[in-house]
Amino acid sequence: MGKVVEAVEIRWHGRGGQGAKTACLLLADVAFSSGKHVQGFPEYGPERMGAPITAYNRISDEPCKVHSNIYKPDFVVVVDETLLGTVDVTAGLKEGGALIINSKKTPEEIQRKLPDYGGRVCVVDAERISMETLGKNYPNTPMLAAVVKVSGVIDEEQFVKDMEESFENKFATKPEVVAGNMSALKKAMEEVKES
Repeated sequence: MGKVVEAVEIRWHGRGGQGAKTACLLLADVAFSSGKHVQGFPEYGPERMGAPITAYNRISDEPCKVHSNIYKPDFVVVVDETLLGTVDVTAGLKEGGALIINSKKTPEEIQRKLPDYGGRVCVVDAERISMETLGKNYPNTPMLAAVVKVSGVIDEEQFVKDMEESFENKFATKPEVVAGNMSALKKAMEEVKES
């Protein structure tokens, strides 16, 4: 009998154009850079700007041979709070896991919207953070930082270092974008609140 690989599984919920897929793929890149085995993939359907989308991460210390959607995630990330009324974001969420949501509300207020869910709720106001640091509503960078903070899937210091390197490569001609994204990451890690 082969050894069962324990992977941390994360499901992302967002709307087309909000960067949930990008954040999912960035998390996979950074986890890979830190020596992890990773999977990061979106679930494609008839996506269009504003339509609900789903993306997935598997992160493990060992090679992962499972290649399917994630039905029992350890963590669920909700980039757009309006999805709470239309998508069952807590479906299959493992006991001991956590729901990480972009919201101005407190974890307790979110909990009241989800009467059938009794697990951990973590919130970060990704919209406000991105407006303050980037001047636009790009919630994916703060949400990515909140996932790392809550899940502990990657060492936080290594994450910040790897993300800075990634941003410097991606935005080589725009140092202000690098600074804004780094500020968004750090602020989100400091400000994520848990119930």
